[in-house]
Amino acid sequence: METSLARDLMSDEEWAFFERFIMTVRAPNGRKPTNHHLVLDGIFWIARTGAPWRDLPEEFGKWSSVYRQFRRWTLAGLWEEIMDALNQSGAVPDALQMIDSTVIRAHHLAAGAKRGTPRQGFGRSRGGFTTKIHLLVNAHGLPMRTEITPGQTSDDLGFDLVMADNLPSPRVLLADRGYDADSIRAQMERSDVLPVIPTRKSRKKRIGVDRSLYRLRNLVERCFNKLKNARRVATRYDKTAESFLGFTAGTCFLSHLFHLRGKQSQKEPERTAGGVRYCV
Repeated sequence: METSLARDLMSDEEWAFFERFIMTVRAPNGRKPTNHHLVLDGIFWIARTGAPWRDLPEEFGKWSSVYRQFRRWTLAGLWEEIMDALNQSGAVPDALQMIDSTVIRAHHLAAGAKRGTPRQGFGRSRGGFTTKIHLLVNAHGLPMRTEITPGQTSDDLGFDLVMADNLPSPRVLLADRGYDADSIRAQMERSDVLPVIPTRKSRKKRIGVDRSLYRLRNLVERCFNKLKNARRVATRYDKTAESFLGFTAGTCFLSHLFHLRGKQSQKEPERTAGGVRYCV
């Protein structure tokens, strides 16, 4: 396999966007600079295929070096910094936002991390050993923020995690009835945000919902479907919450790249890296 195949996943122009963030978190030591472009492509390959780190093709470099760089960037907050920059860019309207969650089944090899399973975002639900991903998306169905909690966590408890103060405030927020809580509605009212949330069956006082607006909530469902094309997101293999959230955030800003590619070309050709096809 040729190295050019690996580089075909991310163009030089797209790499230029990531480079300025990566250079700010580079370790200040005397080592020879790593080919960060190739390392980033290797991380994306692992995220897409769900393969163990030891199965990383040699064209991306030594697997242990790519893994260490991934952990270094993750602990330095690189992925969150990139997502914040995308959210603040204003490239996509943010007046309409949607929030939802999905339960991810954890592989049995993901157990056993230090500090206990709850702190690493593991829990027990009907699906078994699980993690829940909470996701906020914009009007184009692009991820704005993602967080994880144990699988049994209720949606309303995950609301405060993704509605961060550093994000652009919406004018309208769409959510399913799992977010129908007085505390959420009060918070939206204080922020001058219109909540489009169906009421729970147990609520005595019914609240009307604009059904034409609520139908747009399928964008967040479609976003989850796209994120789960990455097998490291669809099934959790990582022991630590930081690593799993790193793969999830990395897949999120890949969605932004694919969206920008689609604006430049109506049909994106398939891309190949390490024998795996990538397509938008």
